[in-house]
Amino acid sequence: MSLAAAIATAVTFVWLGMVLAISFLEAPLKFRAPGVTLPIGLGIGRLVFRALNAAEIVLGVLLVAAIVAADTTTGGAVAVAVVVAALVVQLAVVRPRLTRRSDRILAGAEAPRSRGHYAYVVLEVVKVAALITTGTLLLSA
Repeated sequence: MSLAAAIATAVTFVWLGMVLAISFLEAPLKFRAPGVTLPIGLGIGRLVFRALNAAEIVLGVLLVAAIVAADTTTGGAVAVAVVVAALVVQLAVVRPRLTRRSDRILAGAEAPRSRGHYAYVVLEVVKVAALITTGTLLLSA
């Protein structure tokens, strides 16, 4: 395995671990903690997901660079493209809508349940599947 492929593999699994830990463990569990109200949970969630998304941007850039340098298979390149596309849609389309909704709630307004969260979760599942695919293809090369 080349150095670029090793870096791509490491980045892939670090990114996968972060998404699984934050999106599928921390996010739903924080609202079950005693004393965590909706505004407090939203405030924590905004901070955590802002940090996660910033890390994901860095990891995405590193992964794309490593995949290009590793001269990976077409399947690996497509899987990485899916991961990056899902992140871009989350950041450019879904997160701004969720932020506007959470701004209203934090300002004291009532708001119905958001379908935007479902879109975000679907994109997280897409990212997880694409990251697993990327990692598997890198390890099998």
